[in-house]
Amino acid sequence: MRALYTFLIQTFLNLDFQEFYARILAVLVTFLAIVVLAVIVHWITKLIVVKVVHRFVEKTKTEWDDYLMKRKVFQAMSHITSAMVFYYSTGFSGYPEVTRFISIFTNIYFVIIFIKVVSGSLKASNDIYLTTPYAATRSIKGYIQLLMILVYFISGIFIIAFIFDKSPLVLFGGLSAVAAVLLIVFKDTILGLVASIQLSANKMLKPGDWIEIPKLNTNGTVIDISLNTVKVQNFDNTISTIPTYSLVSDSFVNWSGMEESDGRRIKRSINIDMKSVQFCDEQMLDRLHNFRLIKNFVTEKKNLITNKNNNAVIETELIPDEYRPTNLGIFRKYLEEYLKDIPSINKDMTILVRQLQATVTGIPIEIYAFSKEKRWIEYEAIQDNIFDHILAIIPEFGLRVFQSPSGHDIGDLTEKISTGINPVVEAEK
Repeated sequence: MRALYTFLIQTFLNLDFQEFYARILAVLVTFLAIVVLAVIVHWITKLIVVKVVHRFVEKTKTEWDDYLMKRKVFQAMSHITSAMVFYYSTGFSGYPEVTRFISIFTNIYFVIIFIKVVSGSLKASNDIYLTTPYAATRSIKGYIQLLMILVYFISGIFIIAFIFDKSPLVLFGGLSAVAAVLLIVFKDTILGLVASIQLSANKMLKPGDWIEIPKLNTNGTVIDISLNTVKVQNFDNTISTIPTYSLVSDSFVNWSGMEESDGRRIKRSINIDMKSVQFCDEQMLDRLHNFRLIKNFVTEKKNLITNKNNNAVIETELIPDEYRPTNLGIFRKYLEEYLKDIPSINKDMTILVRQLQATVTGIPIEIYAFSKEKRWIEYEAIQDNIFDHILAIIPEFGLRVFQSPSGHDIGDLTEKISTGINPVVEAEK
């Protein structure tokens, strides 16, 4: 390039240009020639790299080079040849200002190439990691983003050092004076980094988990975990973006344990009207004896009552109250056997029908079992079928479901009173 520069100066001088203008024009034309040459060299290199490397990548059996190709790492490396054109052209003009400008431009160009190569390699590393089984339980995207921030930060320091002609070590040393300011500026990044490490190390969260955060009205599947944010696709297809550190500072529910277990819990109660609870007489026992699920249970109760009656000394001791079954007790036994008879209920996990503390709304009878089916729609269908059956079978045991009076009930009461019927007397009957 120096030869071209000298030739141009001589040419412009021969054209009667003054020496100052001849040198300026020679510098501009030479620099333009350097740029054109760098572009041509880059185009040729890129063409060769894309064709040769692409063919080589297709023939290899490994996948890591495919991801490097996808992230354009090889294309970024092809810029090195054009950068070398600028590097070897430094100082062609003899002007210190021009030499310094081209030198700064070349150094910054190398730094940009370094950023593109490293960032592309880091993204390719994350892509490769996602193909491993470890990605199902731990995400490294936060660490990748942290490394990229460090690369950008260090590169920025070098660019500033090149522009102001200072040593990068001097700039790094001066950062201690503004460390407090940097902590404020990068507060969210630092908190996100710490939170990402905690979430990953403690296996608290991973992509694909179903989480619920009532405080933020979030209920859905985790689709992305980054350094600063966690993206959750709610079941209404909206996307919630949550700060990573909030998952550590606040509580959230992770349903992945349920999905990985052998069953999904069913825990729901139904309220029984206390006035409908009574001892079972012979007729009710005979009728309930026809139910397949509690046939043996009712037989045992009837035999126990018969034995106690036969051993009674006087007639008033017939059918002692402590041995007389109630319709509610037999109903609870029926529900327990009914749950055990359902194929979709896991028999190896807890199956429980219990009576909770009575309230002003009746006696709660709670169903506690685990469904083998954990998918939402199927799980809800199983649960609904169970309680549909419970509501339909309750009258067979002489029980009533507690329900607050509605407009229909008040209307019936008014109609009875208007026709001269005493609702209290009728209820006692």
